[in-house]
Amino acid sequence: MNNEKLFLKNPSLAPTDEVLKQALGESFAAYEAFQSALPGLEIEQQWQWYKPHKAWFARGWHRWTTPRGTKKEKTLYWLHVYDGYFNIAVWFLEKNRLELLKADVSAETKEMIKTGKIFAEKLQTFPVSIDILDTAALADIYELINYKKRLEL
Repeated sequence: MNNEKLFLKNPSLAPTDEVLKQALGESFAAYEAFQSALPGLEIEQQWQWYKPHKAWFARGWHRWTTPRGTKKEKTLYWLHVYDGYFNIAVWFLEKNRLELLKADVSAETKEMIKTGKIFAEKLQTFPVSIDILDTAALADIYELINYKKRLEL
């Protein structure tokens, strides 16, 4: 991730729809479509200011209750805004890579899964990061999010 290209770098200017519309331009329609789909996917999203990156990021998570009544929460993705598009990164455990290759995603996304670099040595995790310019890319994102919910919950 190149922090120089990140948008939403003003900590006092929260990412409202108006701010996002200006930053995303034509891809704002894809952002709205994604936001509309979140309740059906049982996902909550919240914007947060992150000091290390000096930018606003959105974290999407899923909450559920176990059969014993324990409340659980799992981060499913991170959303970053750039000039004219946004990016969604879904992180997976290395042990799930082969299973993830069975997902119904594009050949380009499968290649990212195959070649994804492990970033955290201790946890053995890798990201699948997709730039969203229009609604066509959202199908892969929905599939990855659903796989993450099934594989790691």
